Amino acid sequence: MAENTEQSDSAAGDTVTTGADKRQAARQERRAARLAKQIGSFARRHGGAEGQLAYVGQRGTRIVLVGEDGRWGDLFAHDAAVARGAVERAGITMHDEFDGEFAAKVRTGAYEWKRMAGIQVGG
Repeated sequence: MAENTEQSDSAAGDTVTTGADKRQAARQERRAARLAKQIGSFARRHGGAEGQLAYVGQRGTRIVLVGEDGRWGDLFAHDAAVARGAVERAGITMHDEFDGEFAAKVRTGAYEWKRMAGIQVGG
């Protein structure tokens, strides 16, 4: 089955866009929109949010979120461009690093402390 191909001239040379490319771009746009909705929901529940993108190599990108109330969570995107698009759509403040000032905003609860202790004692 042949795919339709559109060609257009650009300053860098000829660009070829196939139907498959358009479908892939539309799929990534939907994924970014879905993640942005989840980020926005987190921000509303926690009085606002800030974030940081953590690249996990070929596996994708982790979106780490910290609410104004200190609660934290994360989301995962299989593509760095999708993750960047999602946080841009959500309009939250982003940090280049999870530095000391940003990390100090995180408030851990009993669950996290129990898990950390369990790891230390082999649990």
